[in-house]
Amino acid sequence: MPADFSHGRRAGPGTGILLCNLGSPEQPEAASVRRYLAEFLSDRRVVEIPRLLWLPILHGIILRTRPAKSAAKYEKVWMKGEALGAPLKVYTERQAKLLQGLLGERGHQVQVRWAMRYGQPRIADELDALRAGGAQRILVFNAYPQYCAATVGSNMDEVARWLQAQRWMPELRTITHYHDDPAHIKALAASVRAHWQREGRGEVLVMSFHGMPERTLKLGDPYFCECQKTARLLAERLGLPPQAWRISFQSRFGRAKWLEPSTEQVLVGLGRQGHQRIDVICPGFAADCLETLEEIAIEGEETFRHAGGGVLSYIPCLNDSADGMRAMADLAERHLLGWPSQDRPQAEELQAQAERARQLGASA
Repeated sequence: MPADFSHGRRAGPGTGILLCNLGSPEQPEAASVRRYLAEFLSDRRVVEIPRLLWLPILHGIILRTRPAKSAAKYEKVWMKGEALGAPLKVYTERQAKLLQGLLGERGHQVQVRWAMRYGQPRIADELDALRAGGAQRILVFNAYPQYCAATVGSNMDEVARWLQAQRWMPELRTITHYHDDPAHIKALAASVRAHWQREGRGEVLVMSFHGMPERTLKLGDPYFCECQKTARLLAERLGLPPQAWRISFQSRFGRAKWLEPSTEQVLVGLGRQGHQRIDVICPGFAADCLETLEEIAIEGEETFRHAGGGVLSYIPCLNDSADGMRAMADLAERHLLGWPSQDRPQAEELQAQAERARQLGASA
């Protein structure tokens, strides 16, 4: 029998894409939320407090009190019926399936899988699945428009740990941010205009981004600056004057000084000014989740109303919308440039294309 030097390579698309997001608990129950929070809040990228100080607080206080409260919030936004589960996981799975279809229509034979940094499915497991499916080239698509060490950096830590265990590493590319990508900004603007057509237009558009401690900016994290640029580009695309939009940062936690202005402060201020209708969008999230659907659409609306305001109209994330998926496919396609679109070496592919062109010319 002749020797087999295929090294276990399996048939299938040689290029894979892993779409990564943050994660959610498996169930809207205290025990499930506790496991999720324990993993999330133990990440050194997320909480940069010395372990000797932080771990007693995490396990002695936070994980004893917060899970039940968070579980009740998850229950409010948990998707039911056929799309059962946490919104972030449901939409990310849909995005992965649609992304594979769109790229296939454009001639790219790729396998697309999705993973979560915390909880299931895990990044390492899905990278294993891509390799088992024949992928020799992998594009890690971090679904965070703005780069932050606590999100993209943590994802790439997991990818790096997986790479350390590989005897035969794949070619690897990453998408670490797309805060100013023209197709993405265009999709955001289209979602705002569509919302205005359906629901009417508010007096002010609030763009709320996830908050981070202020020290992250001083340490060199570009997140704050990229959020500012996204907001400015979206306002320009919509033709909004300065008084018609605000930028803010939500989800504060602990006593440290956080990026400002806070979303709560902005909503209270607009309510006290007597605004009868405002719109809120969260351009830092690729898909709706607890932070958008509960913290903004529910709690934010109550904060605005109790401060004297009228209606807070929440504009959903791009999720699996047609515009959002086209932007995602455009972004992925640009990062795939130079890799074979079919499962064969690039030289062989170019030769096949030349042969097809010759045959077409001969038959003309």
